[in-house]
This record gives sequence, C-alpha cells and structure tokens, in this order.
Amino acid sequence: MWYFSWILGVGLAASFAILNGMWFEMREDAQARGGAGPDGAD
Repeated sequence: MWYFSWILGVGLAASFAILNGMWFEMREDAQARGGAGPDGAD
C-alpha cells in the first residue's frame, strides 16, 4: 500500500502550494494598498 502514502504526500504538497500562493497574494495586495500585512509585521 505504498501508493496510499504517495498520493497522501502529493495531496499535502499540492495543498501547501495552493495555500502558500493564496498567502502570497494576500500579502502582495496588502503591500500594494500601503497597509501592513495580515500579521502586522510590515
């Protein structure tokens, strides 16, 4: 059942990539508006 762990790993990696892209877009939009990021670090 190696394929189960393989497909689970691929799914988690894809989910992480999508969430990372969404986070980057949110940060980019906040910087374009001149405000701080969602975490207030900028």
